[in-house]
Amino acid sequence: MTHLKVSNDLARLVHAHMEKPLRLIDRRLSWLSFNHRVLQEAGDARHPLLERLRFLAIFSSNLDEFFRVRVPALYALRETKLLDAIRVEVDRQQREFGKLYLEGIIPGLRQRGIAFVDDTALTPDQVAAAGEYWEQRVRKHIEPFFFETAGAAPFLYNRQLYLVVVLKTPENEQRYAVVEVPTQFATRFVEVPGTDGQLCFMFLDDIVRLHLPDLFPGLQVRGAYSVKLTRDAELHLGDEFSGDLLEKIREALGRRKTGTPSRLLYDPEIPKAALDLVRERLALYSESLIPGWRYHNFSDFFQFPNPGIAGIEYEPLPPLRHDELDSAPSLFPAIDRQDSILHFPYHSYDYVIRFLNEAANDPAVTSIKMSLYRVASNSLAVRALIDAARQGKSVTAFIEMKARFDEEANFHWADELVAAGARVVYSLPGIKVHCKMCLVTRLDDGVEKRYAYLATGNFNEVTARVYTDHGLFTADDRLTHDADKLFDYLVAERYPGRFDHLLVAPFNMRQRFVAMLDQEIENARSGKRACVILKLNNLEDPQMIQKLSEAEAAGVEVKLIVRSVCCLPSSGLEAISIVDRFLEHGRVYIFHNGGDERYFIGSADWMTRNLSRRVEVVFPIFDKRIQSEIRGLIEVQLQDNVKARILDAESRNAFKKPNGEPVRSQMEIYRLVRGVHD
Repeated sequence: MTHLKVSNDLARLVHAHMEKPLRLIDRRLSWLSFNHRVLQEAGDARHPLLERLRFLAIFSSNLDEFFRVRVPALYALRETKLLDAIRVEVDRQQREFGKLYLEGIIPGLRQRGIAFVDDTALTPDQVAAAGEYWEQRVRKHIEPFFFETAGAAPFLYNRQLYLVVVLKTPENEQRYAVVEVPTQFATRFVEVPGTDGQLCFMFLDDIVRLHLPDLFPGLQVRGAYSVKLTRDAELHLGDEFSGDLLEKIREALGRRKTGTPSRLLYDPEIPKAALDLVRERLALYSESLIPGWRYHNFSDFFQFPNPGIAGIEYEPLPPLRHDELDSAPSLFPAIDRQDSILHFPYHSYDYVIRFLNEAANDPAVTSIKMSLYRVASNSLAVRALIDAARQGKSVTAFIEMKARFDEEANFHWADELVAAGARVVYSLPGIKVHCKMCLVTRLDDGVEKRYAYLATGNFNEVTARVYTDHGLFTADDRLTHDADKLFDYLVAERYPGRFDHLLVAPFNMRQRFVAMLDQEIENARSGKRACVILKLNNLEDPQMIQKLSEAEAAGVEVKLIVRSVCCLPSSGLEAISIVDRFLEHGRVYIFHNGGDERYFIGSADWMTRNLSRRVEVVFPIFDKRIQSEIRGLIEVQLQDNVKARILDAESRNAFKKPNGEPVRSQMEIYRLVRGVHD
């Protein structure tokens, strides 16, 4: 693995010697700005009400992950100034969140016949229904724990809901207890008898509040205040190059449940004495105390049901068919004839599963190689590999065991594949494998022929319904030959040498991107037209940002679409971000190249980790028809004046000003893709 060390050293050397390095926006603050764009969608009345509620759920889930993944290292380094800035921004967003929920969504739901009631104002029928639910589903799962000033402190699990209960004894002494809200055993939203034609729901939290006196006989309940603890999710593997890496990952997964606390979200109505006691007994940093609201874990609203009311959620957009692939009795001859591209979630993901199933069942197929990062919980893609292995085909699966929050699922699928007879290759030390590739070898009249599926997104048929991605079917030897070399590296860890057409991090991707930018700069300085169009999830790498700034200063037209983290400083560079019904996920790179445009798509963002510390694949699009398709989709996104925000150094997230007819790019792309493949 010496070459990886050389690559990392080279990146550090390049960064250290950049002339006049730009002062970049901190990536954590930029990420918070992205989550604010998600929050903006919850406030957009053009979305149906349940979809707005789900945007609040996405915002809440995102923020939980932020405090699990990004913040703990800042505590370890005592980055006080940055932690203060994060706290200020999170506080601001939490207030906006509460206002949207209380003044926008809740009244809107009430107008459509859905009401939330709490424990303070219930009808007798509602009290009876809540009591029945308590006795049948909740009481047996609750065991209160007194929060004394000495002795063992209660252990609070990550993201679990708790109530801190303030109590009075008959002697007028104050005591504190912790009660878990058992959402793992009962639904968070409990329907109770309605009033005035309304469908009424109670939070499970409030059913517990209502019955707290049952838990503390002889004590007076003076108040109950919700808290939620977020814990560090980093695995902390230590030296990955010595010992058994898989065993280290398994052990670290066990420790994750007891990770260091990184945030305590609390009801701001909690008495100071109670909050101080919680902070002291749990040994929390004062910076980790974040005021929230009466209720936490709004990510549970992903499961809030539509009780059958029309117009409160999106009408489905049926996945589109691809006529050329549909008309082919087998995909292999169709791929032989020409490359084909799929655009998700507009296209059906069935074609990918069909490709894998055909490979599993075709007697002419001899081998299947596939890289797996995140797959569906009941993965049809992996089941196809299992079927192929059981039929005696050579199946090799590279599974990244360090895919955060998917580690346990990946261990499960690895075991299933091994049991079926497949060869499973696991994580490489010191680097993550993030590329999305499948390579099938088939005998055609005794001659080996390779077929590849190369993608910007994971082999995951569930996320393919909501993530915008691209997937290419190809039998082009230029691509399949390089893909085979990369699989040889992943399987045997042999230095792959030169990749002629694929851009592969950490080997040649950074250098190739820099060279193409340099060519655009040279063309601009020679008076030729020069243009770069990039669509990324994240733009953070200092060298690439510096090079983009150099290009813009030289007269290169730079157009940027960046979904999440964008560390661009105040300069001539501008970027837009599109947040809408689907999660923008595909990466696209277009270089004018003196008129002979070059098109690439792939798995890599322009972050230091993607270019220097991961195995990523970006692949060229050679087919002119497909180039035209991609260009059409990108042009629509650049024209978006409904869901596009301007990304600036002040993180204002101002919507792009309408210019002419409204263009909502995701809906326009659906119509465009339907027109291309009808």
